[in-house]
Amino acid sequence: MLSFKHSALAAALALAVTSLVPAGVEAKSSCVRAGGEATMITEDLARFMANAALKNSISGMGAKPAGQIIMNCAGNMGMTNCKAFQRACK
Repeated sequence: MLSFKHSALAAALALAVTSLVPAGVEAKSSCVRAGGEATMITEDLARFMANAALKNSISGMGAKPAGQIIMNCAGNMGMTNCKAFQRACK
């Protein structure tokens, strides 16, 4: 009876370890597209603030930036709206 308990415990432990390995690997390589947005009077200010919002977004989720920043700006009614995007991985 004691050997059955040991083998059952070993099997349960092996199952637990193998089920944790894919989750750990997946968690390390999980990436998202982070973004930041700003609307300001000048395009320079809008770019600066969108970039700052992007950096705050990435640091707030505990991720690290990967790749280049993509910036899109458009003017409307005297204001400029900029959106910054970047890949962020944990």
